[in-house]
Amino acid sequence: MKITNGKYTLTGGVDVLSLTEKYGCPLYVYDAAIIAKQYNKMKEAFDVPDLKINYACKALNNISILKYIKSLGAGLDTVSIQEVLVGLKAGFEPQDIIYTPNCVSLEEIIEAKKLGVKINIDNLSILEEFGHLFPDYPVCVRINPHILAGGNTKISVGHIDSKFGISFHQVPLILRIAKANHMKIEGVHMHTGSDILDAEVFLQGAEILFDIADHFPELKYLDFGSGFKVPYKDDGIQTDINDLGKKISKRFKNYCKSKGRDLTLMFEPGKYLVSESGFFLVKTNVVKQTTSTVFVGVDSGLNHLIRPMFYDAYHKIVNISKTSGKERIYTVVGYICETDTFGVNRKMHEVQDGNVLAFYNAGAYCYTMASNYNSRYRPAEVLVIDGKDYLIRERETMEDIMRNQVELDIF
Repeated sequence: MKITNGKYTLTGGVDVLSLTEKYGCPLYVYDAAIIAKQYNKMKEAFDVPDLKINYACKALNNISILKYIKSLGAGLDTVSIQEVLVGLKAGFEPQDIIYTPNCVSLEEIIEAKKLGVKINIDNLSILEEFGHLFPDYPVCVRINPHILAGGNTKISVGHIDSKFGISFHQVPLILRIAKANHMKIEGVHMHTGSDILDAEVFLQGAEILFDIADHFPELKYLDFGSGFKVPYKDDGIQTDINDLGKKISKRFKNYCKSKGRDLTLMFEPGKYLVSESGFFLVKTNVVKQTTSTVFVGVDSGLNHLIRPMFYDAYHKIVNISKTSGKERIYTVVGYICETDTFGVNRKMHEVQDGNVLAFYNAGAYCYTMASNYNSRYRPAEVLVIDGKDYLIRERETMEDIMRNQVELDIF
């Protein structure tokens, strides 16, 4: 988002403020050009014979977003049977979908098997049960590399005490189960966490995967997960994807050449592809001065954007109703009957009732984590492509709040 002729605009010159006049507030808006830029940047960073980028759709799972990302050439990374079904409805072929659940029932995994998608198994008991029932169905195994990495403890998933994956020390058990059931292990996977800055973390994990890969002669791919850091501030740090690509590509090609194997290098970015494409637009309800703080209360809350409260996440906030004039310092809060603070001591152009504020980096883990808390409606979503705006999700109504509730008449 940039300022053009005194207005905040998206790619193609779309006036952001006009979108709120057309679709109302609060509103999620996504710029497709930014998604394409991130996808192409990642694709060009890795110099390997066969690269597969599977979009982690838990970050943003609107079906129109999935169809757009599919058009770029990506596959799909899913974590639930429902995401698998949405992916198939979006047009992804089963072989282009990898299903990586955690702590789900065997029944759900069998359902995924019936749909023909790639299955990534992350615990020994399910591996044994699945192998006993379907020895001919190739699977991937998720390894826990015992690497502590990520932006905070809630998004660090590869450490020794994590619920995710099979410890790399338990590889002999994986081999025993696979051999006893005559299973085909076609992939080895790891994911250490999100907001990882250092390429060395991936290289450390790579060495573990390479050692494990030696044990599986039918292997077709190595999946390095994702977790690339994106900038949240104007001067924010981010993963140097070109440096990472250069180092991983070199090591991966050397491994394949030394072993005489033609493997696919896979990644599953979510936040990296969509975070910066998203903007969350809210309207100011009230400007409230207390003894020490000037609060800006907006028509949204943790029900629409929980990341600041849940992860202590930072989102840049600007007043898009004004691009010049006096600046003041505000604390931006929501309308939920709970402490839902979006940002403390934020400097922006002087805010008045009815002004529209924009939250940056609202493309990943924002709408997908929204709820109807306080019986509030979830907002609409809009996708901007080639200078045109398209409604991709309608704003909820009271009908949506009451849907599936069963009202008893016995009182």
